[in-house]
Amino acid sequence: MFNILIALSLVLSVTSGYAQIKNSQTETIKILGNCELCKAAIENAGSIKNEAIVTWNKNSKMATITFDSKKTNRNEILKRIALAGYDSDQYLAPDNAYAQLPDCCKYQRQKKEAAIAMDHTMMKMEMSDSVMDMPSTENHTDMAMSETMEPNALDAVFNNYFAIKDALVRTNAAVAATKSSELLTAVMDLRIESLKAEEQTAITKVMTSIMNAAKSISATNDIAKQRETFKALSKNIHEILPFYSAKETLYYQYCPMQDANWLSKDKTIKNPYYGSQMLSCGSTVETIDTKN
Repeated sequence: MFNILIALSLVLSVTSGYAQIKNSQTETIKILGNCELCKAAIENAGSIKNEAIVTWNKNSKMATITFDSKKTNRNEILKRIALAGYDSDQYLAPDNAYAQLPDCCKYQRQKKEAAIAMDHTMMKMEMSDSVMDMPSTENHTDMAMSETMEPNALDAVFNNYFAIKDALVRTNAAVAATKSSELLTAVMDLRIESLKAEEQTAITKVMTSIMNAAKSISATNDIAKQRETFKALSKNIHEILPFYSAKETLYYQYCPMQDANWLSKDKTIKNPYYGSQMLSCGSTVETIDTKN
């Protein structure tokens, strides 16, 4: 009887969750896993209150994804699940995320490239074919240019972070929301599988937190709420700073009134937590020259 009551409670909980999702769209997709721990991890990683609900069957390995099509999409949900360590038909989990799964959860991985990686590989192959058709002297020049001009993978992430910080300094909630949305896109577009092992480990560790903070800031024009969320965003952005090659010196600054930090390109204190009310409140606690 007790187990039946638990089962009924879970059904009612899921049903209630579905009822709160507007503009709902439902899809099914295969996600690899083994056990009840996998089920909990997959559903927890993919589900967000009033936005997305994931239910996974350990026998069929099929997940039913119901989401608000105006707030999210299948790719965003599957990327969160991949970051938790679980392969789907579209995205492979980073190797280090898979390695951190409990032994009972380590399913047999498929030997294939994730869709996002395949797209990039095809693009590189097409570029290589075009280069091969050129005269040899041009080949050498173009290849050298591609090597030296390739942008830092984290440029878009940090550029949008600094744009959010500047908007909060100016107390411009609308711009902060817009730039947070762009930050979320930049993080989602990161090709984790192309990074070095230590970079994968560090970025995977904070990626979900960065995405959640960016989404939270983008979803409101309440400057107080944005500033509060910016604390966690700054902390997690700082965690991946060692893997970013900035073109200038950066400063990690601290506000004693909020007991919170932020990153800045400007040595002069411009406090994003208070704006013009207490613009110069704070101090630089770390100077970072990423080129060295």
